[in-house]
Amino acid sequence: MAKTQLNVRVDESTAEAARRRARQRGVSVNRYIEELVQRDAGEAGRTFVDAAADFMKQYESVFADEFRGDPVLGPRPRPEGGR
Repeated sequence: MAKTQLNVRVDESTAEAARRRARQRGVSVNRYIEELVQRDAGEAGRTFVDAAADFMKQYESVFADEFRGDPVLGPRPRPEGGR
């Protein structure tokens, strides 16, 4: 994967904390920060999926009523000439 350089400015205590944590993990500061960003981005994705699941659970009965079916098995057959 191609890499892009990103320059950031942080205070010295933050820089030292990043260096220390990277050393503890046995990775470069670049890799450490890359992992932090990837983890943060992954958490946002999980947050969205969790929120979507909560929404579906909360409104499951509304969808079931609207589509006259079981949320797992699908819609029930509709009577002839009616809803």
